[in-house]
Amino acid sequence: MSAVPKKNLMLFSGRAHPELAEQVAKHLDVTITPQSAYSFANGEIFVRFEESVRGCDAFVLQSHSAPINDQIMEQLIMVDALKRASAKRITVVMPFWGYARQDKKHRGREPISARLIADMFQVAGADRIMTVDLHTAQIQGFFDGPVDHLFALPVLAEHVKRTYADYPLAVVSPDSGRVRLAERWAETLGGTPLAFIHKTRDPRRPNEAVANRVVGEVEGRLCVVIDDMIDTGGTVAKTAEVLLNEGALDVVVAATHGVLSGPAPERLAACGAREVIFTDTLPIPDEKRFPAMTVLSIAPLLAEAIHQVFDDGSVTSLFDGNA
Repeated sequence: MSAVPKKNLMLFSGRAHPELAEQVAKHLDVTITPQSAYSFANGEIFVRFEESVRGCDAFVLQSHSAPINDQIMEQLIMVDALKRASAKRITVVMPFWGYARQDKKHRGREPISARLIADMFQVAGADRIMTVDLHTAQIQGFFDGPVDHLFALPVLAEHVKRTYADYPLAVVSPDSGRVRLAERWAETLGGTPLAFIHKTRDPRRPNEAVANRVVGEVEGRLCVVIDDMIDTGGTVAKTAEVLLNEGALDVVVAATHGVLSGPAPERLAACGAREVIFTDTLPIPDEKRFPAMTVLSIAPLLAEAIHQVFDDGSVTSLFDGNA
C-alpha cells in the first residue's frame, strides 16, 4: 500500500491574545482550530480540540502575558493534547518568551528559569519554538531543537524612518547590554550616530536602575531609545529625562515587548518622549494606552515565518534577503 503524504497546517490559539491570533490567521488565510478551553474553580486549565489533528503541522500561538504562569501552563497543556492526538509536528509560537530575563545566575542558589521554560516545552512535546526578540540570543541554545528567532527591528525601524525622515537621528541604548542591538538599528536607519546610557543596577533590587550619564553625541538630535522590552518603565523614563537634559531635540522610544507592569503607562506618558512605539507581541489593553503610544502589528511577520516553516523555506531570508 502506498500513499502520497500531504501537509496540513493547523493554527491553534491560547486565550491570552486572541486578537493577534486572528490577525495571523487572516494573513495565512486559515481559520483558528476551534477548541474548548476553560479554567476550573481551583485554577486548573482544560483544553480539548474540536477537530482531528492527526498528522497535522501544528502551530500553537500564545503570548506569555500576565498572569504569565497561567498562559505558559495553558500553552503546555495545548502542546500535550496535540502530542497525544498524533499531530505530526508541533511548533510553539511564543512571541514573548516568558522568564527570559532569568537566563543566567547572578549569584549562587538562583534558578535559570528561561532554561526551565524550554525544558518544559520539550517534555510536553514541542518540536520547535518560534519567538520574537529574545532578551539574550543565547536562550536559543536552551531548547534542544530548532528555534526560529524573529526580529521586530524591521517593523519598528520602518515606522521610525517613515515618520521622522526629516530629523537628524541618534540611536540610544538604555544600557551597555543593548549596544549590539543599537548598532543594528543605526545601520538600518542609514548610519546614524550611536549613544548609550551608562547606568548601574543592583541585582538584589529587581526593576530598579539608576541612569548615570550619556556616552555619545545626542545634542540637537532626535534620539531613538531602543530596547527589547519595557516592564515598569523606570529605565526608559530616566533615559528620556537624561537625554532631554543633555540637549536632545526630542526622544522617541521603540521596544518590541510592552510588558507595562504597574506604573509603567503613567511613567512613559509623563517622561517627555514624543512617541512610544511597541509591537503587539503582548496584549496592551486600552487602560494601559496613552496618546503618545503607537502599537504596530507583528502578525504579518509571524504569519510569514509560519508559512516559511510549513513550506520548508528559509526564515533567515525574512531579515537578510537571502537564504
